[in-house]
Amino acid sequence: MSNLLRNHHAKGRAGLSDPCLGFLASTLSAAVARNSYYIASAWILLERGYGTAGVATFLAIVSVVEFIASPVAGVAADRFDRRCLNVAADLSRFLVVLATACALLYMDVFLIICLSAALFSFCDRVALTSSQSMIPVIADGRDLVATNSAVFFVMQFGNLGAALLAGPLLHERSPALPFTVLAAFFLFSAGCLAMMRLEPVSRDVRIAKISAAQIDLSLRRLIVVYALLYTSAVLVSVMGSSFVFQEQKGTAVDFGYLEAAWSAGSLIGAVSLFRIERAMSSHARHLMLLSLTALGLMALTSLPTPWTVILFAALGFLYNLGRVSVEVTLQSCVSVYLLGRAKGIMHSVAVVLGLLVFGIAAAVGDRALPSTIFFSFGVALLFSILWLSVGVIQTQEKGET
Repeated sequence: MSNLLRNHHAKGRAGLSDPCLGFLASTLSAAVARNSYYIASAWILLERGYGTAGVATFLAIVSVVEFIASPVAGVAADRFDRRCLNVAADLSRFLVVLATACALLYMDVFLIICLSAALFSFCDRVALTSSQSMIPVIADGRDLVATNSAVFFVMQFGNLGAALLAGPLLHERSPALPFTVLAAFFLFSAGCLAMMRLEPVSRDVRIAKISAAQIDLSLRRLIVVYALLYTSAVLVSVMGSSFVFQEQKGTAVDFGYLEAAWSAGSLIGAVSLFRIERAMSSHARHLMLLSLTALGLMALTSLPTPWTVILFAALGFLYNLGRVSVEVTLQSCVSVYLLGRAKGIMHSVAVVLGLLVFGIAAAVGDRALPSTIFFSFGVALLFSILWLSVGVIQTQEKGET
């Protein structure tokens, strides 16, 4: 973190401007709430006896809605004021989560959580797309690596807070309590953004659509890398509850420790791109991170409990280092006027892959252990890395001829 701080101080007092502080405060509060929402929903479904199939169904609903919402959110982020759009999305998340807390007191848990997930994930995708599309404007000429690292560090710090908060809130308490608390975090996030002053991205007829020429081979590879990273992370986050509950016979507190380890690793990963940014090309870096992630997932089948926590921290480190790298690469090769739609396309591809993986998990149900699902996805990752490597080599050979 020291390099990040020095980088910001080197840019002067502008690096600590009110818009930047408001944006980081909003990011922190929203990260605590959104990550806690998914942790709480998954654990409540397991605790009420719906098993791995119930959690996979929950995630499948989220994936379908995000697939529909991602292009819409991307277009909206490029067409409207991104700050105002983010405020509206935060207020919508506040209302959905608060309504979920009230409904859980009177109605079936599975039905309510699935309905809540559909509404929440749509609002969530709009919020994330508009928020992350603001990063180049927040940077305001500063180093994109430093700005993205700061945002993702704060985001993962919020995820760590969510992991530590989820255990005590879920332990032998009414399921309505955690959702009520989380609603307050979304309200605070909306307030921070509402008080922030930011120049809107100008709308222009020249940005009517992303042309096929702009989605070149390197961008397509970047989309595949993001999709693989995204799916591996959501797999760990959602199947992690089943892994603790079924294989390790743990409690909600034990699950919170595992999530905390993931978030702690992610915190380090968020500020580690400085160290390796110039050591290798972005393609080589992404292939290395995916390879290590695959090996880590496969290792979960054989490691004892203490080592599992360390491995989850390593997986969190690899994921967030990859996310920061992908974001910086995307923002460097796509115009700020097209960034929302580019991110919409990227996330749509990611959720299609996620939907496929979790559709398989839902079909398999409790007949396969969570560690077996981790291992299988790790093998699939290795085959994907081989395909990406061949593509890079072929591109280099064509460039030399």
